[in-house]
Amino acid sequence: MDRRSKIILGVFFLVVLGIIITEVVRPRPINWRPSYTNTDKIPFGCYVLYNELPTLFKNSDIQTSYENPYDVLISRDSLNTQKSGFVFINNFIYFEEQETLKLLDYVDQGNTVFIAAGDFGRFLSDTLNIRLLSDYALEETEAKLNLTHTDFKKASYSYERGMLYTHFTSLDTLNSQVLGHIEYTKRNVLQNKPDEYIKAPNFIRTKFGKGTFLLNATPQAYTNYYLLKDNQDYAANTLSYLDEQEILWDNYKKSGRVVVTSPMRFVLTQNSLKWAYYLTISGLLLFVVFKAKREQRIIPVIKPLENSSVEFARTVGALYYQNRDHADLIHKKVTYFMAYLRNRYHMELSHISEKTIRELAAKSGKDKKEVKKLLELIVSLKNRQMLTEKDSIELNKRITNFKT
Repeated sequence: MDRRSKIILGVFFLVVLGIIITEVVRPRPINWRPSYTNTDKIPFGCYVLYNELPTLFKNSDIQTSYENPYDVLISRDSLNTQKSGFVFINNFIYFEEQETLKLLDYVDQGNTVFIAAGDFGRFLSDTLNIRLLSDYALEETEAKLNLTHTDFKKASYSYERGMLYTHFTSLDTLNSQVLGHIEYTKRNVLQNKPDEYIKAPNFIRTKFGKGTFLLNATPQAYTNYYLLKDNQDYAANTLSYLDEQEILWDNYKKSGRVVVTSPMRFVLTQNSLKWAYYLTISGLLLFVVFKAKREQRIIPVIKPLENSSVEFARTVGALYYQNRDHADLIHKKVTYFMAYLRNRYHMELSHISEKTIRELAAKSGKDKKEVKKLLELIVSLKNRQMLTEKDSIELNKRITNFKT
């Protein structure tokens, strides 16, 4: 590699290194995506609340659910008389019909379900006879949340970013009790109307059978962003209505839940199969690392020797043909033939006689007349001064016939 190529390659690597360093050290933009999962530390995750649950429920056993609520409830021991509470927090929660029926049966047995969401799904809303409304605004304005309980009446909590101003517009007054309100100013810019002050219930308790639904229409109040802005008391006070010995935290009905779409999803969802898969991959990687090394020196590739006899003969023949030296060619042909006879039949043909002809014919198994013609031709060519191409061809033909 020349000096210029080395300089270009060095500059290229420096540019790539600079890009990598820039990407690593530059500040990442804040992720405002609503997640509500217990592992997300982004503003609208629930990492802080989830890790504070042991503090909020000191006398309760806290369980985390990563499965469909229907499967969780169906798998619970029907003989278990211990009361429990199921906590759902997400921006929107949609319960399918079978999930809703199982959830209603769970509450009817005397358990409590706490749901903080901007929508509870059609089936549950129709069953509990409740209606919600969200005031989407072009400009975010401050919203205040307060609770109706006498111990919390003096407290008011301020919220602004990410609010949907969701509240109850209709509820079953016979079975429901308002536990908290939301207050905000609705700006009717598009309707060209004056601003409107709104105060409506956003937190209610609804009885169903032997149990209770606690429904809060402001899930943003339970996120990391607002819990770290001195609003943690609101989340703690609303969750204090749960006094069961066992608390189930839902981590399935979440906007930020990671959904495995791989064909390996069944294997990855089964603990034993998942670890077997990981061990197999690790074993293969270790095998590649340790067995990929060369265990012996490189074996050189030896090409087989080429048979160049034919090529040599063609080259020599072409050389003689270009020079047209028929006398020399015939002389060599006769010399090689005599050497052939000495080596094969052990005969010296310096003097050709009838006895010699008869003896050569007997040893070679050739016709006496053919042998005689060949030897007479050789003697004739030796005695001639001028030799032609025709003579060379004739001699070659007779020698070839003798050898075959």
